[in-house]
Amino acid sequence: QVQLVESGGGLVPAGGSLRLSCAASGRTFSSNYDMGWFRQSPGKERQFVARISRYGSQTNYADSVKGRFTISRDNAKNMVYLQMNSLKPKDTADYYCAATAGIGTFQPSNYEYWGQGTQVTVAS
Repeated sequence: QVQLVESGGGLVPAGGSLRLSCAASGRTFSSNYDMGWFRQSPGKERQFVARISRYGSQTNYADSVKGRFTISRDNAKNMVYLQMNSLKPKDTADYYCAATAGIGTFQPSNYEYWGQGTQVTVAS
């Protein structure tokens, strides 16, 4: 079992930056899980943002955030991060951290464990 807790959300002006953190606990985290970040706005489906492989050697991003967001992980600290730069109002959403013992993909259904989410609001 894995528990995930996100933090770092908040209100920022357009063009600003935020760093989201995801703390993992429970079963040994380090090399056992691919990790992903997703986001969801009211009335919309949960949307893929980024994913990172177990040792951080592979990362993938949604086209909408490529070049602005960076996913990283520190397995020694059981942490995953999402650095978000050049934020836009359309980035406003609840952001979720997710873990899978399989291969992380773009599909939310591929992930077994989820955090409770952290809210990001980008003011125009």
